[in-house]
Amino acid sequence: MSARNRNRTRSPATRRRSALRKALPVLVLCALLASVFVVATGRLPLPEPGQQRIAYFADWNTANRGYTIKDVADSGAAARLNRLMWAFGDVSAAGECHIPERASQPWQIFQRRYDANDSVDGEADEYEQPLAGSLNQLRKLQDDYPGLNASVSLGGWNWSVHFSEAVRTRESRERFVASCVDLWLRGDLPRFAGEPQGGAGVAAGIFDGIDLDWEWPGGNGNPDNTEHPADKRNFTLVVEEFRRQLDALGEETGRDYTLSASLTHSEETMREGYEPEVFGYLDFATVQGYDFTGSWSTTTGHHSQLYASEEAPDEASADRAVRRYRDYGLPAEKIVLGFPGFGRGWNGVGAEGAGRYAEAQGPAEGGYGMATDSYADLEQRAGERFLDDKNGAYWVYDGDEWWTYDTPEVVALKGAYARDNGLAGLMLWNLDMDPDGELVEAMDESLD
Repeated sequence: MSARNRNRTRSPATRRRSALRKALPVLVLCALLASVFVVATGRLPLPEPGQQRIAYFADWNTANRGYTIKDVADSGAAARLNRLMWAFGDVSAAGECHIPERASQPWQIFQRRYDANDSVDGEADEYEQPLAGSLNQLRKLQDDYPGLNASVSLGGWNWSVHFSEAVRTRESRERFVASCVDLWLRGDLPRFAGEPQGGAGVAAGIFDGIDLDWEWPGGNGNPDNTEHPADKRNFTLVVEEFRRQLDALGEETGRDYTLSASLTHSEETMREGYEPEVFGYLDFATVQGYDFTGSWSTTTGHHSQLYASEEAPDEASADRAVRRYRDYGLPAEKIVLGFPGFGRGWNGVGAEGAGRYAEAQGPAEGGYGMATDSYADLEQRAGERFLDDKNGAYWVYDGDEWWTYDTPEVVALKGAYARDNGLAGLMLWNLDMDPDGELVEAMDESLD
């Protein structure tokens, strides 16, 4: 292990301003070229292979944490990303894409009127306008950054409950996919009593992609999920149906539509949930290079390490997950390696080895749930800090609590790994955990 203490000599804000000044002429030129392309062809240019810079926007954290689309711009992230993943779209008990009426999502994503201070363009919304909320803010953001494409990600841990029912038959798959295309790509938003927003086509053109985050076909997901023996086969069939309908929509509109999937790092879940032929229908897939360990373990360990260390050679790692998928038939040029904007922590950790691979009394308390905290908050924690630049891992230890997470240095190592192995790029989960855009900056610069 080549672990060392990390000392920063420049503040994140100083580094970010310097990088932006250097990048400004290139960004302006890229924006002008992208604008010309849009006018001439009616579609946005797709990223070159190896250049995917992706991050998730968790729409619930606008309400829970005050993180808005404007923050994506203010942090510098919008200028560095070429795809934003919107989390999440729900699948109803009827097996269709929908926006649940009896939840806060309608208000936050398309009804809330923003005032000038919180709006991307500094202009306040009007009460009667047909589209408001975060989706309207995303449209404004894309006006400023025409190279920023967006996909809606369907499912996630809590909203994959009805995926299995939605894909069981040919008729249900056709209906499910059509409902997703109509709602999210054609932009046919519902109208709910008491608010003027919604209607046919009001959100058209904001999303040019569908991301399937069914967690997970074949099982091992949320205990509330419905499951059927044919889930593995039906996942392939529904991906094929998405490809067919997206291509048909492209013929109609003249735009390219992107189809992707979020894949587990678990080899068992991979083999139980995915047929290798499914990869042929996807433009790319994000492989979760995190959650290798957590509060379920009584021993500290890295949850997002690039390589397993000599002290724990059997541990999961991002490299191991990538190699498994390549061996299983997913081409390297379609793999986007995911990295976390959050860390995992334990308390009651002894001092041997600076707390690494040590027994713990239990999970530490974090701001994002049990044993979980954001990159931004973890950077403020007291303790001695260590970077293992051989294996791509990082931790902080204060004599009792031990936390592991990704820093810009670790992200840079992962970017170099992606380049060296011909991967499609990197992905961050998620943006509100990196409010100053430091991890996004590291991702962007590491992929150059």
